[in-house]
Amino acid sequence: MSSTLRVLPLGGLGEIGKNMTVLEYEDRIVLVDVGLRFPTADMMGIDLVLPDFAYLRGRVEDIEAIVVTHGHEDHLGCLPFLLRELGVHDAPPVYGGPLTMAMARSKLDEHKLSKDVEVVDVRPGERLEAGPFDVELVHMTHSIPDANAVALTTDLGTVLVTGDYKFDQTPVDGVPADLTRLAELGREGLLLLCGDSTNADRPGFAPSEAIAGPNLQDVFGRCEGRIVVTSFASNIHRVQQVVDAAENLGRKVCLVGRSMRKNTNIGRSLGHINVPEGLLVGPREISDYPDEKVVVISTGSQGEPLSALRRMAHRDHPQVELHAGDTVVFSATPIPGNERAVNDTIDRLYHIGCDVITTSDAPIHASGHGYQEEIKLMLNLTRPRYVMPFHGDHKRIHLHARLAESVGIDPAAIFKGENGLPLELDERGARFTDKEQAGMIFVDGVDIGDVTDVAMRDRRMLSADGIFVVVATISEQDGSSVAEPEVILRGVPFPAEAGKLLGELRDTVEASLARAAKDEIREIDLLQQVLHDDLAAFVYERLRRRPMVLPVVVEV
Repeated sequence: MSSTLRVLPLGGLGEIGKNMTVLEYEDRIVLVDVGLRFPTADMMGIDLVLPDFAYLRGRVEDIEAIVVTHGHEDHLGCLPFLLRELGVHDAPPVYGGPLTMAMARSKLDEHKLSKDVEVVDVRPGERLEAGPFDVELVHMTHSIPDANAVALTTDLGTVLVTGDYKFDQTPVDGVPADLTRLAELGREGLLLLCGDSTNADRPGFAPSEAIAGPNLQDVFGRCEGRIVVTSFASNIHRVQQVVDAAENLGRKVCLVGRSMRKNTNIGRSLGHINVPEGLLVGPREISDYPDEKVVVISTGSQGEPLSALRRMAHRDHPQVELHAGDTVVFSATPIPGNERAVNDTIDRLYHIGCDVITTSDAPIHASGHGYQEEIKLMLNLTRPRYVMPFHGDHKRIHLHARLAESVGIDPAAIFKGENGLPLELDERGARFTDKEQAGMIFVDGVDIGDVTDVAMRDRRMLSADGIFVVVATISEQDGSSVAEPEVILRGVPFPAEAGKLLGELRDTVEASLARAAKDEIREIDLLQQVLHDDLAAFVYERLRRRPMVLPVVVEV
């Protein structure tokens, strides 16, 4: 048995999203957060990006618990995939706040895993034992109810993983963060703080969530036609604010998007959302009301490819068709990396004739992540011996480290980590040790796995330059060409003299086959390689492009 505490981030460092951290002590493991992120534009055909949890394979029996800080996808979304891959029959219990666990149960239901996994509601201040770990949730404020920090105590000391937080003094639900407990942890002597770095580049304090509601109502009051509001489906408070504004202005509310309807129903069942009787209408009922009497709440604030708003913008939604005079309100800011997809959606909305209002036009969104002064406040409240910035790209992790120095933390006690780099703590101190495997695994359709670099490269090549397929028929006896080569191309930008180029392509194939026959190259694989190299060189010389070239050799 080892008396070393090991903190191993598998996701969330050097990036925004897919947060997952292994805490290991005496060979027992507690996993904090199981998040995912959405693909970037160059991840062709990929639906979701998960942390690489290879480190946990074969160690399922060592995992005492999975603790989830809150219900956002970048902290919870990987749960069903992780449990399915590791084996649900040996699955550890999953702990979190009641709303978070309701969302977890819903996800497990979708994957038909709910009967095999113990999901336990834990309230702030309650303690649970997970092997050598004493685990406690500490209430925080964020853009979703039931956000918590996780304090994990061992014989060596206490580690605090903040999750996502801000110090909102006027939260929508009226329950501010538990500063008293954070200060107590500081007085008791906090060993390590793993803190949110998302807004480490923003000076001052984050505005309160409470500002969004009145500003949304003000914006709605100036709109003459239909209003479509898009936000994170898990932003329960924002849904309530939109509902309140719609009710005050005499408008009906329609929820569009599966996750929006699902999360709103969960929020209503737990008392986080109150919707007056008769206010909600279904998507098919929208046309029964004048445009000025309807507000649609939709998913798609991040330009996600299959989201409701994205489909509306592309005129591909089966139930809601946007038209000139509609106003689309983006009550969210783009997650770093999603700006391109969001801008594309906005541009298409303008093309339809919609008005678009974003956070740059009106204060209709408040970030759920604390700004620089709140990060300093967390550091001053908890006074940790060591600091490890979490949840941010390398720039934000670096800025968080500077903030820690500014409040008096020894630079030698600040560890700027990355995914797969374990921090080990013992009585002698803290240090980084040898890197473990950590990266990305992809969900492609219904399959989960490591889509190789070759596959991703091929997809990018196909999207950029297209594909050539050349079918050559040769004699089994001497390898000579016995029929005119067939050339099939898709997505290749051709010049005006296409017919001449196709003729030259066939001549290149004939010359390549003749040379191979002269050199007595008979193996099909070698022939196809020769053809590939000659055709690729010819096409690049003529088109200055590199389409995928697939030669097929048939012997007769």
